[in-house]
Amino acid sequence: MFLKYLRVFLGILVLTLFATGCASRGRPSGGEKDITPPEITGEKPENYSTNFISKEIKIYFNEYVKLKDLQKQLIVSPPMDTPPVITPLGSASKYITVKIEDTLEANTTYAINFGQSIVDNNEENPYPYYRYVFSTGETIDSLSVKGAVFDALNRNADPFVSVMLYEADTSYIDSIVYKQKPKFITNTLDSLVTFSIDNIKAGKYRLVALKEENSNFTFQPKTDKIGFYEGEISVPTEEIFDITLFKEVPDFKVLKPSQIAEQRILFPYEGELEDVAIEIQSDSIKNIDYRLTRDKETDSLYYWYKPKIEIDSASILVKSKNFTETFKYKFRNADKDSLVISALKPGTISFNEDITLIASTPFAKIDTTKIKLINKDSVNVKYAIEYDKLYNRYAFKIDKQQSEKYKIQLLPSAITDFYGAVNDTLDFAFSTRKKADFGNIRVTLINAKLPLIVQLVDDRGEVKYEKYAEEIPIVDFNDIDARKYSIRAIFDTNKNKKFDSGNYLKKLQPEKVSYHPDIIDVRPNFDYDETLTLRD
Repeated sequence: MFLKYLRVFLGILVLTLFATGCASRGRPSGGEKDITPPEITGEKPENYSTNFISKEIKIYFNEYVKLKDLQKQLIVSPPMDTPPVITPLGSASKYITVKIEDTLEANTTYAINFGQSIVDNNEENPYPYYRYVFSTGETIDSLSVKGAVFDALNRNADPFVSVMLYEADTSYIDSIVYKQKPKFITNTLDSLVTFSIDNIKAGKYRLVALKEENSNFTFQPKTDKIGFYEGEISVPTEEIFDITLFKEVPDFKVLKPSQIAEQRILFPYEGELEDVAIEIQSDSIKNIDYRLTRDKETDSLYYWYKPKIEIDSASILVKSKNFTETFKYKFRNADKDSLVISALKPGTISFNEDITLIASTPFAKIDTTKIKLINKDSVNVKYAIEYDKLYNRYAFKIDKQQSEKYKIQLLPSAITDFYGAVNDTLDFAFSTRKKADFGNIRVTLINAKLPLIVQLVDDRGEVKYEKYAEEIPIVDFNDIDARKYSIRAIFDTNKNKKFDSGNYLKKLQPEKVSYHPDIIDVRPNFDYDETLTLRD
């Protein structure tokens, strides 16, 4: 009997192995992808604890978790002078530990907001917006301030903007944002423009937003953007607050100069360039002549001078409307500049560009009798010359024709530079494309309060074309490159034909900007008629 059952068992086993072998020839599918976030199974001490005295918090999960982008995501409100130590970092665990290194304030509600930094170990599914809240007093503060963050110039605000509340008590001064952390803080994270500062107590506050570089919750004007609500906020409140971020333009200031050529000194500057006078002060220097030009890429001025200065050092006075500084300067040996003339944009030019020549030394004189400008049929082309002294450019303005070729020839001595050097024979060639290669946009401005600066910008926010609407609320952009554009209008409140950013200490908000709701995909040989409705 035993042998009989053994034979049956072995037979079934062989059939099972055979079937399994046949079924396992393909690769296993691995099952469906896990999309379930981790779950919290416990907290010690419990979330929303009162009379909190612990120095360590543990949060337990149903699976292995890790921390991702914690430095960006984590917000502790109120900020602690010594940040808490949170583990594990770089490894997975079934619990997270928060060690409190700072001395906590009495009768204060704290919130540790992890954002979406807690993810499961395998698929990195985030636990959404986990907040651990506790109070060192008897109660948990439960009031909120809500709003949204926008950017002064760009269509979308930056991610990870810190939104902060300062207590508007007798010790409050506006400059506190430069040196002291706020009372309460939150973050817009990476995909939201809205904010909610929660678990705050009743009182009066000042509301400030920062897009920071170093995440220390203090304002560094050279690197950070700032936005602010102009008045005090009384909590509790049901109001929704809009904050506009802007980059401050520093006051004009000339920095330490340096010798970069035998008769050229570099003067870096910051802020909006002002008209500047520069004087080398020395009893041994008489009748010095100079020119100032601006570098086309950096915030720098070049001071070109003659004759050559033979002394070792001198004082240099730099003066503008709002700036005065005297520099102690030591001259040094350097290579001599030589005249090199080139085209600003060689080859193909658009219908919105001029034939433009630049030089390595300042232009001083041009002799048009020694300049010839012809088309592909060798017919002379009439031109007018426009000189940009600051950028050291000669623009040759012509009535450009489509699919045309132009040649400009400079005979010897057509151009003389600041030092008396002249050119040899030079030839430059340019060409234009067909009108059909370009597109046109007409922008009609509704509810326009003129003047307005109307711009076409690319996806990086770079201005490609600009028009000034001063008399009528219609702007035409003709013969523009085929590409995608955003249309924006700047309310030129002070009529200076440029965008003016804000200033925190002066309580100046940036000039308002309105965007067309759509991205305009301009195609060759197409006309677009767009309407931009402006709102205050």
